[in-house]
Amino acid sequence: MTSSRTRVVTPDDVARIVRSRMREPGRIAELAAARPRPSSLDGQTGRLVVVAADHPARGSLRAGPDPLAMGDRADLLDRLVRALSRPGVDGVLGTADVLEDLLLLGALDGKVVFGSMNRGGLAGTTFEMDDRFTGSTAEAIQQAGYQGGKMLLRIDPADPLSAPTLQACAQAIGDLATRGLVAMVEPFISGRDEQGRVHNDLSTEAVVRSATIAAGLASTSAYTWLKLPVVPDMEAVVAATTLPVLLLGGEVSSDQDAQLASWAKALASPSVRGMVVGRSLLFPPGGDVEAAVDATVEMM
Repeated sequence: MTSSRTRVVTPDDVARIVRSRMREPGRIAELAAARPRPSSLDGQTGRLVVVAADHPARGSLRAGPDPLAMGDRADLLDRLVRALSRPGVDGVLGTADVLEDLLLLGALDGKVVFGSMNRGGLAGTTFEMDDRFTGSTAEAIQQAGYQGGKMLLRIDPADPLSAPTLQACAQAIGDLATRGLVAMVEPFISGRDEQGRVHNDLSTEAVVRSATIAAGLASTSAYTWLKLPVVPDMEAVVAATTLPVLLLGGEVSSDQDAQLASWAKALASPSVRGMVVGRSLLFPPGGDVEAAVDATVEMM
């Protein structure tokens, strides 16, 4: 559903992005180099609020009942710019194409930026568990002046493709750490249902297990953060690690008040250093991006 608020990204803005990409592609690197950087990773409220927009690159476009919600780039950029402009929103997580669009729109000044690294496990495919690193590299993230990289780590005990993903994530964590960049790891214990669809196990035991596996990857964990889902027993989850934890916002909920309440409860732990929220903020019930963002920031 489109918000009734006035759009801030217009068709003329989109046309300018296209012209810039065609006529002066080097401008993207120039803007990245000149971009004012954040002074810290603590967040404006003492905890980070990061908006996620890396779903499209994995072919995952659904938000709520709309299967193509994230398929309209102009609409997605409009929602992102509006979210990033709100007080208390610290940054964004996205693939290179989305981040470069935001650079061209001037929306990343002073923001914490994470480049999404592995988008090869396309949604709905037989090779979904083979999360190849087809996105940003540690070298490219450093060159762009971003603050870190994010990777998805789904571990299916019945799928041998999980093994190379584990190895690739360990390599990426090490590559980022060598450059002093944050590695944001999003781990799950996963499996397939009778129709072959991938699902993530959100039981406390599975989330604790995934967190301990992710924390132990690479030769150092000095720059590793964990992005973990909100489950009823978050006390057990955060007790499993000493790494900074960012909460995963998850799918759009029809009961936004209940979702906010579950987030607020999880935020009570001092180990939880912020939230990474995508569709729940960008495509909230009713379509009011600003209200959804402000309610989340207020919890911090």
